[in-house]
Amino acid sequence: MDYMIGVDLGTTSTKAVLFDDKNQVIATVNKGYQLYRDSSDMAEEDLNEIFEAFIDALGDVVRSANLKADDKINAVSFSSAMHSLIAFDKDWQPLTRVITWADTRAVKYTEELKKSGLGQEIYAKTGTPIHPMAPLSKLLWLKAEHPDIYNNAAHYLGIKEYLFHRLFNVNKMDISIASGTGLFNIFDLDWDEQALAVTGLQKKQLPQPVEPYEYETSMVHEYATVIGIPADTPFVYGAGDGPLSNLGVNAVKPGVAAITIGTSGAIRVVSDKPVIDPKGRTFTYALDKDHWVVGGPVNNGGDVFRWARDNMFDAEKSTAALLGTDAYDLMTQIASRVPAGSEGLIFHPYLGGERAPIWDANARGSFFGLNHSHTRAHMLRSVLEGITFNVYMVSLALEEVVGGLTSIQATGGFARSPLWRQMFADIFEQPVTVPEAFESGALAAVIVAQKALGKIDDLYDIEQYIGSSNTYQPKPENFEAYRELAPIFIRLSRQLQTEYENIANYQRKHAK
Repeated sequence: MDYMIGVDLGTTSTKAVLFDDKNQVIATVNKGYQLYRDSSDMAEEDLNEIFEAFIDALGDVVRSANLKADDKINAVSFSSAMHSLIAFDKDWQPLTRVITWADTRAVKYTEELKKSGLGQEIYAKTGTPIHPMAPLSKLLWLKAEHPDIYNNAAHYLGIKEYLFHRLFNVNKMDISIASGTGLFNIFDLDWDEQALAVTGLQKKQLPQPVEPYEYETSMVHEYATVIGIPADTPFVYGAGDGPLSNLGVNAVKPGVAAITIGTSGAIRVVSDKPVIDPKGRTFTYALDKDHWVVGGPVNNGGDVFRWARDNMFDAEKSTAALLGTDAYDLMTQIASRVPAGSEGLIFHPYLGGERAPIWDANARGSFFGLNHSHTRAHMLRSVLEGITFNVYMVSLALEEVVGGLTSIQATGGFARSPLWRQMFADIFEQPVTVPEAFESGALAAVIVAQKALGKIDDLYDIEQYIGSSNTYQPKPENFEAYRELAPIFIRLSRQLQTEYENIANYQRKHAK
């Protein structure tokens, strides 16, 4: 048998998925790690914890194959979370933990860059909106508030690049990950001179940009032995998790949008060239040099649902554990008892600031319209609807940039919830299709590896491996409620922005 492994490097876990030569899932191993929030706006990961989780996940999934003498793992390929930053000194000793996309400590310097006018100029060349998520802003923050780190930093990498450096002693970054740094010119396919000048960096401090199809062999023998694969197994760079999610659900044709809701979320479409939004609301990231993903990411997805579970439904969580059922299933049953529109209760889900469409790291969550008749069930349903309304608001901006959407392919944890799938279909008034292949990111990474090794000629070959799909049709009986509430949600999100900075600064001042 021939196998391939797709690795999904996520914000809170690393997943390794073993595929056979027909791209069927044979085994999946998931290893979690902590997201450190030691202070206000911080969101960091520990390098060694991630590396150990990666090695463990890869080793466990290899052992699960029970490889025989004539079996072979042809390649390992990667889908990776974007926007992370790690500083290293000249001897490659880390000076920071992994500063993740969710870290917003650079908000002050982001706002200054926006107001200067340079932000829009840089965005127009890099395709990355000016926001604390991007390494561009993180570097400005390090320079201003941690000059000891900034002045001693000889190299800057993201998490995937760190793994490749440790495994193969290389210093490279695929153009997909690079296109999300805010430092990479998506038209020249090289580090942008203006962005470098703003941060004070030199090209030699950044990795060499490479195609997602490039791969490494000659792994450090110590790690090859621990994992249990030959040291010459090709490790393909792959791409960012957002672009690969589109590929993984076959959302690559014009007008077909991919919506992913995991911890965070996004809506994206594929273009054959970079597309810039004059208003700076959408990103443009590379899948490869011929395929560009245009869309908007949201900070607040499944993590907001988790917040509701942990803070409003603790008893139900315990009941589910006793019954051996899933707490989220129990919660969606409760939410389904409430009619569409939650009887006029609106929730803005900005618990962790927000990226698209408002791009405001100071944004905060709120319930609006709460009255005596509302219950926890109403609040729960409005949480799900609020997350959905917010993604819908992103889609309106996206349609301005790339044109109308014809259909939606859904993936991520929310795609397992029939209530949430139907909610998306009703609010978007579009069919929502959920492919059978839930491991879409890992599958897409494997397709990239197959192209890299010359086993396929075209990424579109993925269509034959998606499997059967379930399609949810919008229900007209829910249109009236959502058509009335969506404009209120959108107007409120704009009106509340005038006070987000004030309440966020108050919270920072009094944070314990």
